[in-house]
This record gives sequence, structure tokens and C-alpha cells, in this order.
Amino acid sequence: MTAITSKVCIVGDFAVGKTSVAERFVNNQFSDKYLTTVGVKVDTKEIDLAERGVQQKLIIWDVAGTDRFGATEFAYLRGASGYIFVADGTRPLTIGSAQKLRDSIAERYGISAAVLLLNKHDLGDRWDVSDKRIEDLKGEFGAVFLTSAKTGAEVEHALTHLANLIVDETLAGRG
Repeated sequence: MTAITSKVCIVGDFAVGKTSVAERFVNNQFSDKYLTTVGVKVDTKEIDLAERGVQQKLIIWDVAGTDRFGATEFAYLRGASGYIFVADGTRPLTIGSAQKLRDSIAERYGISAAVLLLNKHDLGDRWDVSDKRIEDLKGEFGAVFLTSAKTGAEVEHALTHLANLIVDETLAGRG
């Protein structure tokens, strides 16, 4: 089995659920307590992609929420093999932040493997993203997942999808 280790950065605006997504993925837990990430928080998770003969170790950098990067944030992103962009489906302006962050990263480092998580899908009565907007975002981000860090819906699927994209690029010699 081939072992691949990859740095993945989670980015997005303030309070969209980046840390909760990471916690759900890494430890299968959720907390209602909101704690602001200061700087960056690093976790790891191994994914067995047995059908591909790959053991993928993701080093997940949960970058503090922002709608624009400064020198420090760009330094955190250096060397990333993939990106998880997170927006809050109950606050559509955070999607615009994710788009701006994606553009900034692309300009500075290029973008390879990436997914967009429209988080807080469990708050259906407050959900404010149309199906048309989601389709448009798929054209821009490639893969869009309607996630809930609270319930766990689609979180594992989204990050496994990203892991497969990274493996594709790594095995093709681009990662």
C-alpha cells in the first residue's frame, strides 16, 4: 500500500464552522461551544483508500477565519496540497468570502485539489442558498458539498473526495 502525507488547509470567513468541520472529521465530535481559532490549529487524520491501494494521511491546518489573507495567513498556506473552503449556508455573504479567498490563493500559489463546503445545512429553515447558486459554485470550485458539522452530514464524504483529488494529483506528479 502506498503511503501519502498531504497538508490540507481549511479556510473561510469567521464563524462558518471550519473548526467544527475539522473536529467532526478528525474525532467525529461536535461542540456547541464557539471558540475562535487564533492563528492555526493542526490535526491529522488517516484515510484508508484501499480501493486505490493508498493510505492517505491528511495534516489539516485549520486557519483562523478571515475574509482576506495577510502575510501570516499566506505563510500558513504554503505547501498545501489541497484546500477546504467553508461557507455558511445561512449567511450567503460568506460564500463571497470563500470565492475571494480562493482567488487570492490561486493568484499566490495556484489551486489544485479543492472542495467547497456549504456548512450548517441542518439549519434548513435558515438556509439561504439557491440550487442555481450551488450549480454555479460547482463550476467554480469543482466540488460543492452541503454539510453539517453538527450532524456530520456529508463531512466525511467531502473530505474523502478531497483526499482522492490529492491522490490523483500526487500520483500524476503534480502534488
